[in-house]
Amino acid sequence: MIYCVVPRPLADELYPKLSEHYADEENVTVIIDRREFDRRARYGHSGGRSDGQQRRIVRDRRRARVAGDLPPLARVV
Repeated sequence: MIYCVVPRPLADELYPKLSEHYADEENVTVIIDRREFDRRARYGHSGGRSDGQQRRIVRDRRRARVAGDLPPLARVV
């Protein structure tokens, strides 16, 4: 099943046109998006700040390099 999701602000204009376009396609269903807000931002537990914006923390997970210089390589004669 393939869902063609139409955003709510554009539903009046696009829903009838897309429904008619995909009427012969039995694997395509045109639906209107019913979400009113982002559910991830609903509770504020996801590290969000007091102003409602989330701050992303980027960490470098690579192992730290060993301090110092490399020993000299042996010469091949």
